[in-house]
Amino acid sequence: MEAEFWNERYKRKDYVYGEEPNEFLRSQLKPGKGEWIFPADGEGRNAVYAASLGYKTFSFDQSSEGKIKALQLAQKKGVSIEYEVNSFEKINLGKNRFDGAVFCYTHLPLTIRKSAYTKILDSVKDGGRIIFEAFSKKQVEYQARGEKSGGPQDISMLFDEETVREAFPNVKFDFIETREVNLSEGEFHRGKGHVMRFVGTVAHEKHGR
Repeated sequence: MEAEFWNERYKRKDYVYGEEPNEFLRSQLKPGKGEWIFPADGEGRNAVYAASLGYKTFSFDQSSEGKIKALQLAQKKGVSIEYEVNSFEKINLGKNRFDGAVFCYTHLPLTIRKSAYTKILDSVKDGGRIIFEAFSKKQVEYQARGEKSGGPQDISMLFDEETVREAFPNVKFDFIETREVNLSEGEFHRGKGHVMRFVGTVAHEKHGR
């Protein structure tokens, strides 16, 4: 979706996905050090949480309104985050910079998903950690029956295990699962939904890097 859509959504006073981190991220990320990247981080709730655990965080999103809200939230929580307004196509991240990456509902069109995900993974060090949660392909069934848990209506932007393994070829999976969840993340992630999750380790050397 275009920046205008997300700017319109994020310019509201309230935090449309809430101020608290994603629950799966909360369950997986423990206090520590190092720098983590948060692509498409919106209003910044997840990076702010990671910063509160001691991590250096770098977020980016195409929404300038998202950045404003993220920096306000960081100030409220008494932490510092780095946030750049940019697109997946244009951002320059370099190689082997980050110690981990959080993909939290990072749904992208098929036309850019492979290149965008590759760019993020290349920016993570060998042995770096990946935490991922997004809607599964079954989410369209929840949308059809009127659940308000959200997600793209284009099934090609949703995930199953095969799609995840194809999208992350240089990740060694600690575990991977699909499951029903009851979301309570602001106005747009509320109610029953179906998600794809994994935690894994980047293994560039396995693929000739």
